[in-house]
Amino acid sequence: MEKIKIFLVEDEIIIRNGIKNGIEWEKEGFEFVGEASDGELAYPMILKEKPDILITDIKMPFMDGLELSRLVKKELPNLKVLILSGYDEFEYAKEAIRLGVTEYLLKPISASKLLESLHGVGRRIKQEKEEKQLLKKYSEEMRENTEHEKMKFFGQLISGNFSMAEVIETGKRYGINLSAQVYEVILFKIINAVGRRTQSLEIIEACESLEQMVAKTPYVYCFQRGVDGWAFLLTAEDEEQMEFKTKRFTDRIKNMMSQWDNLEYFGGIGRHVLRVRELRQSFSDADYAFSGRFVNAPNQILKMDEIKNAKTLENFEVRSFGEMERTRETIEKFLNNGTQEEIDSFTKVYINEIPVENLKSTLMRQYIIMDMYIAIMTFCEKLEISDEKFEEEEEKFKEAVQTIYTSDEIRSYMNRLLEKALELRDKASGRRYSDIINGVGGAPV
Repeated sequence: MEKIKIFLVEDEIIIRNGIKNGIEWEKEGFEFVGEASDGELAYPMILKEKPDILITDIKMPFMDGLELSRLVKKELPNLKVLILSGYDEFEYAKEAIRLGVTEYLLKPISASKLLESLHGVGRRIKQEKEEKQLLKKYSEEMRENTEHEKMKFFGQLISGNFSMAEVIETGKRYGINLSAQVYEVILFKIINAVGRRTQSLEIIEACESLEQMVAKTPYVYCFQRGVDGWAFLLTAEDEEQMEFKTKRFTDRIKNMMSQWDNLEYFGGIGRHVLRVRELRQSFSDADYAFSGRFVNAPNQILKMDEIKNAKTLENFEVRSFGEMERTRETIEKFLNNGTQEEIDSFTKVYINEIPVENLKSTLMRQYIIMDMYIAIMTFCEKLEISDEKFEEEEEKFKEAVQTIYTSDEIRSYMNRLLEKALELRDKASGRRYSDIINGVGGAPV
């Protein structure tokens, strides 16, 4: 149990030393963190040490105990103050009570009597700390439940299966005003920079900064989406205003994210819609653009039409075996940073980016299967996963090369390989469904 910290202020050195040396602080469960001869000297020391209990004489030169108590209670409202006084006067006691002084003790006082008071105050401090911890835990659980319910509400919004009255009333419950003329969905995720090591503290800081920024942006509502990051719902009075708000919001995100060199991000912007019931169309566009994070350069927030013109696998096509290095990088990036929940989205985008002409060629189909197999096996070797784990896969690979013909069959085979690779990766890293890979090409997410 953390010890209760004590600070002593007494101008009479004999009394001060008597209190300081007359109690075995450590043995009694306290930590003596400092002393001073008057309030003026004590004030900055108290703010630095942040004690739990202040023992102070009431009458001292320069700054008396009551003035000191008044000042420190403003900065440290939870501080408990024990006043020592040689003056049995009602006015002092009355002022002490007004200031919220915990104990008013008359001098001379014995060590045993002081210790009795300290233990009593100490029990109150421990009880208050326990109550605060319980309240904090309860608040966190309530927040998690609220975020979960908000995400369910977002699911309702993009499903279109609701009445307008129901949506407006439910939105009010979460502080969301849906009485706008134009709506838009943006999907966003913070990811790691491949090849760099990122401290989890940076992730926490970035996420907190993002959510704080959104909370201060009145036209944006935030929904947590677990491994997929966030969904932002933007509202505006007309489409021109929405264009302006979208640019301003995304620029603010980019500017904020520039603080962390080891972090990357990606976002997808949906179309403007004029009705809440049409939000699923905006979400669909945003989701398509957001899936571009697997095959596009990071640190972008793009619209669907921008994804089509961005640098993807389609731009350089899998025309020859000489492109093996570039196509494999996409798979390696996902192996380093992807999660089980993202596999289906990744393989869908990956396969869709391969030109249809390539899939018609038996040779190119075999090359695609071989390339993904080699990339996954190479990754597992870096993790020092034993060959026995993939003995069965070797036979299935030989069979796949000869029997797989369609893009759906390639994708299904790829899904199964990736599921097994990520499962082994997460076991090797000790973090199931984690984005953190220590020392294997990736960086913590």
